[in-house]
Amino acid sequence: MRIGEIAALVGITPRAVRHYHHLGLLPEPVRRANGYREYGIRDAVLLARIRRLAELGLGLDEVRDVLADDEGRELVEVLEELDADLGRQETEIRERRARLAELLGEARAGRLTAEGPVSPELAGLFAGLGEVPDSPMAAKDREILALLDTVTPDEDRSRLIGAMRSMTEDPKAVARAHDVYTRLDALADEDTDIDDPRVAEAGQALADILPDSLVADIGEQGLPQGRLTEAFFGDFSPAQAAALHHAFRVLRERTR
Repeated sequence: MRIGEIAALVGITPRAVRHYHHLGLLPEPVRRANGYREYGIRDAVLLARIRRLAELGLGLDEVRDVLADDEGRELVEVLEELDADLGRQETEIRERRARLAELLGEARAGRLTAEGPVSPELAGLFAGLGEVPDSPMAAKDREILALLDTVTPDEDRSRLIGAMRSMTEDPKAVARAHDVYTRLDALADEDTDIDDPRVAEAGQALADILPDSLVADIGEQGLPQGRLTEAFFGDFSPAQAAALHHAFRVLRERTR
């Protein structure tokens, strides 16, 4: 048989056959006088086995290991590992589909936020904050929360969002949060002096609505220094950043 014929017989492409030769999975057959490969039935049997192993999900390196073990012990071990891996994938897929079903329900009900998809905890916090005001600072605040929702470990995220959610328990919390957004928006001009009285006022207003438990997350010494913190404050105007620093300082002093 020529390469095209054996490939068609086994149900793969000639290119795959050549690839198996290149990897050493399939020995090179004898060649005719004209240089063409001549395949026999044993080549087809081996090629069919390679295909079956690959269809089970084995990588080609694993297929090579299986073929090198005449007694089949390697095959049992590889198949057990493959079965365990597929089990983990099934669990992950079920969890992802369950979360996707929740998101689809929220989207169809018109409740999926612009920052979504986010965790159920953050979605609940956003719901408690009500309608998003027409405020650049409010939009930035939600974007930062969505970022933290993604990069923060589960335990820390739940504690942080739980602390933030306590803000929504006050009936006047939403109005107070909107007032803080308005104050910070007013400091967006890059030329606003950090000694402007509005800076301290905005910082105090922010500190007044932040829960004391937030200190456990920002630390008694303030936010940790590093590129993330630099990037965080670098996204604000100097006056806005000064107001945030003031708020964190007031919060730390209040909880001592």
